[in-house]
Amino acid sequence: MRRIVLAFALSLLAACAGDAARGPVGGTVIIAAAADADALVPPLVGSSQGRLVSELLFDRLVEIGPSLNTVGDADFRGRLAERWNWSADSLAITFFLDPDARWHDGQPVVAADVVAGLSVIRDPANGSSLRVNLVGLDSLTVQGERQVTMHFGRRTAEQFYAASMIFPLPAHLLPTDSGSALRTSTYARAPVGSGPYRFVSWEPLSRIELAAVEDHYRGRARLDRVVVSISPEPATGLAKIWAEEADVWEIVPAGDIAEAVRHPHVRLVSSTAFDYGFAAFNFRDPRNRERPHPFFTDRGLRRAIAMAVDRPAIVRAIFDTLAMPLYGPFVRLQHTADTTIRQIPFDRAAAATILDSLGWRVDPRDGIRRRGTQRLRFTTLVPGSSRNRERAAVLMQEQLRQVGVDMQIERAENRTFTAKREAGQFDMVVGGWLTTPSPRGLRGTWATNSADGQGTQNDGRYSNSAFDAAVIAGLDALEPADVRRHFREAYQIIVDDAAALFLYELRVMAAVHRRFTLPAWRPDGWWRTLPEWTVDPAQRLPRDARPTAN
Repeated sequence: MRRIVLAFALSLLAACAGDAARGPVGGTVIIAAAADADALVPPLVGSSQGRLVSELLFDRLVEIGPSLNTVGDADFRGRLAERWNWSADSLAITFFLDPDARWHDGQPVVAADVVAGLSVIRDPANGSSLRVNLVGLDSLTVQGERQVTMHFGRRTAEQFYAASMIFPLPAHLLPTDSGSALRTSTYARAPVGSGPYRFVSWEPLSRIELAAVEDHYRGRARLDRVVVSISPEPATGLAKIWAEEADVWEIVPAGDIAEAVRHPHVRLVSSTAFDYGFAAFNFRDPRNRERPHPFFTDRGLRRAIAMAVDRPAIVRAIFDTLAMPLYGPFVRLQHTADTTIRQIPFDRAAAATILDSLGWRVDPRDGIRRRGTQRLRFTTLVPGSSRNRERAAVLMQEQLRQVGVDMQIERAENRTFTAKREAGQFDMVVGGWLTTPSPRGLRGTWATNSADGQGTQNDGRYSNSAFDAAVIAGLDALEPADVRRHFREAYQIIVDDAAALFLYELRVMAAVHRRFTLPAWRPDGWWRTLPEWTVDPAQRLPRDARPTAN
């Protein structure tokens, strides 16, 4: 009996020593955000705020490592799946679930939960942006409670990465009705997940709170609580950072860097990023989506507008050195990035000549172009939560007026902006995407709408079959040279088409309170390392006190 007690004591001491090596436990991080989460269940999420919360609440089967290599499986680490095997022909991957993995209600994570996660993604009524990533996945079979095999119709370079897009969901808690019932269900408002943090509360447009799972199968997160404090006005969110009322602001505008330096408690964290900004044309009439847009189905007009906008000057004016001009719908971190893509040049005189040739003549009374009785006027939708995008719209407006184009600006608070963007109620929209290490997201953001989930986020309804075919060929290719060749073709097509004005790629400068010890900042989602953050015991604030049970 004494040996058993001694062995238990030694194992407990070893566990405590390992725990101490990971850093002190305790503390609260308050993240100031300019917008609320759109959803908390991963397949329903479309915003970066939603990703932040949902990816702390839910674990994937496997997680990509810090090198962000999406080809093969060498850089992936197990999460809910502790290991995996490939079939001899590489057309099937069998995942073995961790027997210690539990949902936050204590129920084990089982194979049926993987099936449930895939079913929610594939249900068209849910409109999941993850659906397009799983086009090559033919079927899923279950062997017992902890073994799942994914069957693919063909081998591809990013086959394993596609499998990593699946978040298992608790089959025993999901609503039994399919479709939109999930988005409006009680479960979706207060989800039970499998990740390092559990749901505590959600006050829409105000606050989201999560708490560490004490007995998480991968070990307890170091911080006790994660709080997202929502400030629709960026100035309000930054003021919380300066006043030590919040701890993290994800992207500090270039104009506020000097202010950040004046506050000793603020640390600036610089990182490359997967964020890019663009101004997309609407190819459908915002008053009737069954009709083409009265202006922007004209490729010549789109190219003339693109020629009239000095994109590098806009980037310098807004960001100084904290952003780079964008070459297409990709960022430099992606393995298919190609900065040699031929661009539509800034040439104000050439833009005016094209507009003249299209019948748009300058009216000397106000300097705005007309064709017959029609004025060359359109409205650009911008989110009030993004100071950068607002400034980009103002600068574009000034530049376009110099060639006789009257661009009006409609500023909308975030929920209204999202609703109008998704409904296509705009002529042009200044948008931003947080893309991923893989280029496969192009099928959701810029590809033609179709039954297999393509174009689910393509609110401007851009459509070019040659672009679609080049993207699919790139994703199907196995050799890196072939992958890059096909994607170069796709990028050149969409740039030549002037589907959008590709504006900027961010270099992120985040503001973080100095009391936190941080791991490396992940450009594909900095929040993924939050469970590893620790608070310096000598710098604790009152809010870092251990919370009472809730």
